[in-house]
Amino acid sequence: MNIGVGMDASLRLTPDQEAEVSRQAARMGYTSVWTTAGAGYDAFQLCLHRWNATRAVVPEGLGTGIAVYPVEVQTPLGFAVSAATASDLTNGHFILGVGSGEAYRDAYQGRFGRGVPLIALMRDYLTIIKALLRGETVDYEGKTASLHGVTLRPAGARPLPRTPVYLGALGPQMLRLGGELADGISLNWCTPEQIAWSRERVAEGAAKVGRDPSSVHIAEYIRICVDDDVQVARRAYIRTVMGYALRQWVPSERERGLAYRGHFERMGFTEALARLDDMRRRQATEEELIQAFPDDLAMKVGYFGAARGAAQAFRTLAQGLDTAIVRVVAARPTVDSALAVMEACRPVLTG
Repeated sequence: MNIGVGMDASLRLTPDQEAEVSRQAARMGYTSVWTTAGAGYDAFQLCLHRWNATRAVVPEGLGTGIAVYPVEVQTPLGFAVSAATASDLTNGHFILGVGSGEAYRDAYQGRFGRGVPLIALMRDYLTIIKALLRGETVDYEGKTASLHGVTLRPAGARPLPRTPVYLGALGPQMLRLGGELADGISLNWCTPEQIAWSRERVAEGAAKVGRDPSSVHIAEYIRICVDDDVQVARRAYIRTVMGYALRQWVPSERERGLAYRGHFERMGFTEALARLDDMRRRQATEEELIQAFPDDLAMKVGYFGAARGAAQAFRTLAQGLDTAIVRVVAARPTVDSALAVMEACRPVLTG
C-alpha cells in the first residue's frame, strides 16, 4: 500500500510553507502529495509547485495529484489540457481526479441539461478526458458534453506521458462506472467495510467491459487530527466531518440519498444525522452541533486525539486500499500542527 499525504486550503499555507511541508513529506517517506480543488490556489499549479519542491529530497519528485476536481468548474477539454501539461512538466508524476461535485443539485442542473443523470455526465467527462490524454483525436457526441476533431499536440510531437484519471465515487452506480472507465477511484470518509463494498461495485463495473478489477486503483483520503489537548483536536476534526455529513443545508428527501449524505446514510448513520438535522431546524449554533456530533460516528471514518493513537487508527481505516492518503486536519492554525499529523502517521509507522 502506498501512503500519501493530502493538504488543502484550510491549512492556510503560504507558497514557501507549501514547499517546505512538501519537502518534509518526502523526508518522512510519503510517496505522493495530494490536493483538493477548493478555494485557494489553482490546484494544477499547486501540484506542480509541490512536486518541484520535493525534488530537493527525491530527485524525480513525489507523485502528485488532485482528488478531486468537480466537473461544474471546467470543460472536459479544459481538464485534459491542464492535466496533460501537469503530467508533462512532472515527467508523468501527476494524477487527475474528477468528481460530480454539486452537479446533483438543482442549482447546477441547467448547466448540463435538466434531468440528465449524473452517471451520463461523468461518463461523458471520463470518455473525452481519457481519449484526449491518450493522444487520440476525439469525435464524441454525449448527452452533456461533445467534442469533435480535437487532439492534444505537445510541442515537438512528443508522446504525452501517461496520465491516470481517477473518478470520485461514493454510490454504487458511480463506482461501477469507475470500474468500467477510470484508472482509479477516489474514495472519501469510508469505514473499512465501506471500502470492501466499494471494491465489489468497482469489480461489477469492470466485469461488464471485461477489465481486470485489480487494474482500477483504489485511493482514499483518511482525515487525521492530533493534539495533546484531545478536545482541541476533536473540535477541528468534527467541524471538518460536519462539512460533508451535514453540509450547509438540511437536505430534502431527494438529497438525502445523494452525494455525501447518501454515503453516510449507507454506512448506517441515518438516525444520528436526522437528530442533528432536527437541531438545525431549531436554529442550533455550530458549537451546539459540534458538541452533539457523535464521537463514535466520527471515529469510524477518521481519527482525532493524541498523536500516539493516530498510526493504529490509520492502519485500521486503510484496510483494502491501494493508496491511503493522510488528509491533514490541523488542530491549530500553525504549520507545526499540520506537521504533527504527518509525523504521527509517517509511512514507517503506518505502511
